[in-house]
Amino acid sequence: MKKIPTGISDLDAIIEGGVPAGSVVLLFTEIGAGGLEYLYTSSAKLLRAKNKPEDAPTVLGDECKDSKLPGDIHYITFSRAREDILEEVKTSFDEHYYETIEESVNFKDLSKEYFQRTMVPPGWSGDGEDNLFSDKSDTDLLESLVDFLEENAEGNMVVIDSLTDLLTNSSIDNDKLVTIIKGMRRASKKWGGVAYLLLSKDIVDEGLEYHIIDSVDGVFSFKWSDNPRVSQRQRYLIVDKFMSVLPHLKRQKIARFTAEVTDYEGYVVINYERII
Repeated sequence: MKKIPTGISDLDAIIEGGVPAGSVVLLFTEIGAGGLEYLYTSSAKLLRAKNKPEDAPTVLGDECKDSKLPGDIHYITFSRAREDILEEVKTSFDEHYYETIEESVNFKDLSKEYFQRTMVPPGWSGDGEDNLFSDKSDTDLLESLVDFLEENAEGNMVVIDSLTDLLTNSSIDNDKLVTIIKGMRRASKKWGGVAYLLLSKDIVDEGLEYHIIDSVDGVFSFKWSDNPRVSQRQRYLIVDKFMSVLPHLKRQKIARFTAEVTDYEGYVVINYERII
């Protein structure tokens, strides 16, 4: 089975080279617990390994020597501008992260379609005149998303930032969105890349959350420690669902990964806790 590295070297070492090619992975994150940082770190490290193959063993680790790198990385955004995302990376991480993402990630901005049926003027999303009554096109957002995936997902890494935006947009039918996710899961086996879907926890009702979890191949949950005895809040990464990944974790009796975010290394797994 071909694997695509996550770019988090200690995690890749344990799951033997990354996630299976052709996977749709939900990044289910508490606010600030590491979902975005995981995406930025993964994108930057995979691109560095691709752009400089001689550095790949150092960047990704020896466990990924037989893994498959995605051809390109496409970052789909609905409510945030490319410049805002890059500024966030620039102020949070070392400059090599910013330079790599700025130069090599392909950003697809669907804000025009996202805001078109709202009270937000086109000028606020960087499109057209800053006028509430400006003429607005009527391009279906989900159709635009599907068209982009159909043209660009094969062999590549696709980031959808975020499902939260889509699920809280009143003009989008959530049942249609879940159906599209299920279709992505089926089509991804043909595409042979990896798709990451970012979703903030506790934004939509629990039943819809479970419906989405049931529609993807794997779920990485990013959580904060709720231990009152710990003075400093600790981030955790938990693999909640992944049929071809979980057996490796169970064999080593791993319950959850302890993680931290640093400006130089990005999102890093620093330890794991075993089941007693």
